[in-house]
Amino acid sequence: MIVERLDHVNIITDRLAETARFYAELLDLEERDGPPPLTPENARWMYDARGQAILHLNAVDCPRTFPREVAPGAETGAIHHVALRCADFEVVKARLDARGADYKVNDVSSIGLRQIFTTDPNNVLLELNFFAA
Repeated sequence: MIVERLDHVNIITDRLAETARFYAELLDLEERDGPPPLTPENARWMYDARGQAILHLNAVDCPRTFPREVAPGAETGAIHHVALRCADFEVVKARLDARGADYKVNDVSSIGLRQIFTTDPNNVLLELNFFAA
């Protein structure tokens, strides 16, 4: 089997609306309903500009095909971070500043990469990657 691309990341949260708003406002992701039996009260899917659902946000009580214990708000466990390729570095940085968010900028000039590291409302570490055009 060959991996074609990352399909999505699932985040379990006890702050569904806040988390969806965070990703919509910071990264211009579009919030939509998940498919039944999911409801707007227990799941929000976040879509990129191409119409790909890249984040599945699920409430703690959302039904799961593969249930396992999670601790919303805890560090991301065995997964260290989620990396997203982004555009508009200055816009994202300004949005973080406007939120008063903690973040760290890292430049990897040898490959034309600027990064922003920050966390979402659930303490999920995000690596936002901005490659030079």
